[in-house]
Parts: sequence; structure tokens; C-alpha cells
Amino acid sequence: MKFFSLLFDLLRHLGEDAKWEAMITYIGTTNLYVVLFAIVFAETGLVVTPFLPGDSLLFALGAIGTRDVGINLPLITTLLIIAAIIGDAVNYWIGFKLGPKVFSRDEGPGAKKGVMDKLLNKKHLLRAQEFYEKYGGKTIILARFVPVVRTFAPFVAGVGKMNYLKFAMYNVVGAIAWVSICVGAGVLFGSTPFVKKNFELVIVGIVVISVLPMAIEFIRAKRAAKSGGSAVVEVATIGKSEETAIK
Repeated sequence: MKFFSLLFDLLRHLGEDAKWEAMITYIGTTNLYVVLFAIVFAETGLVVTPFLPGDSLLFALGAIGTRDVGINLPLITTLLIIAAIIGDAVNYWIGFKLGPKVFSRDEGPGAKKGVMDKLLNKKHLLRAQEFYEKYGGKTIILARFVPVVRTFAPFVAGVGKMNYLKFAMYNVVGAIAWVSICVGAGVLFGSTPFVKKNFELVIVGIVVISVLPMAIEFIRAKRAAKSGGSAVVEVATIGKSEETAIK
């Protein structure tokens, strides 16, 4: 229980050296790396954990890594890039295998809906497909910088049967760019007096900026629907035919 208490406390106060030092003292540096690896993997690889910290955690690592708390920044950065790559790959295959079954279920008034049905709304999938149609494969890279979307993007790519080699290329590029930019930003700005004094506020700002593109797209979709357009294009045979595959 103490571990979870320390972890929860750390995630709530990412900018405080004392929280990192307390965790390292309790579980050791190597185990801390394992925990951070697991968090990034789950945030990108499991569609049920989009609430885990991503951008804010990476930024905080960059800032903390420049201080004397016992973290090897180049090593943890490399490990988290690998975690992000593996996470998206696992998420893709979950979507490839499970997605079509989930979204082909009966959605009528009397249909029973399980937990997965509630978490994976078909309308969200269709909107994500439109996003893919608009931006193509580079969605995998762009989604890395948008909370929640980065968790669902690889799943949708798997459901749509996107060519895996193409997906893997975007996956690697996106993971390297995301982790490097966020950690690098922490290194550059994390030690400045303003950021150190207002770290929690800066973290909130990072989250707001990350979510902003998704909010804009949502507003545009609502306006399009009100003006008589369609924010969602129904695909009747999703996940069943190569004609609906995301290339």
C-alpha cells in the first residue's frame, strides 16, 4: 500500500524533488524505471487507461533529470521511447483482433452493452476514421501529442487494418518525436525560476495545450452537424472488409 501511496503522491506533485527521492529510496532507481516504463506503455498501449499522465510526466522527467535526484536521463528517455513504441504496437494488434468484434455487435435499443462497449463507442471510432481519412498515416505521429487521442489512434489503425509496416514506421517516428520533445522541453525550461516556482500551473498548461486541438475538432464537428453536414460517415462493414481498411 505504501508503494501506491508514494506513486499517487508522486504523480500529483511531479515537480517536487522530494517526491522523486522518496520513491527512489523506497523502490530503487531500477524499479522506478520499470514503473515509468509501465505507465507510458499502458497510457499508449491499453485503451482503458487514457487517464494516465503522458506529456506532463515526460516534461517533469526532463526537469527532474537535470537535478541531483539519481535519474539517468538518457537511459530513461531511451526506455520510454521503447515503451511508447511497444505500447502502440500492442494497441494496434488489440484493435486488429478485438475491434471488429466489438463494433459489429448489435447496438439496437434492447441490445446489452458490456464494459468494452461503453468504453469503445462506435461513433468515436467512426470520427477517428474521418481523422485518418483527412490526415492519413501521419495521424499516428500527430496523435502522440494529444491526450486520449494517442491512446485510441493505434487501436483505430488496427481496427481499420492499416498496413502494419507503414504503421510501424509512423509509430517509431512518433514515439521518438513525442518523448524527445517533451523530455527536451523539460530539460530546457524545467530549471528556470518561473517554471520551478509554478510547476503545477505549467503542467496544467501543458495538458490544456495538448487537449486544445481535440477540443477544436469537436467544436467543428458539432457546428458541421448543426449546419446539416455530417460529422460521422457510417461504414457498414467496418473491420470486415479491406474496402474499409485504413491504408
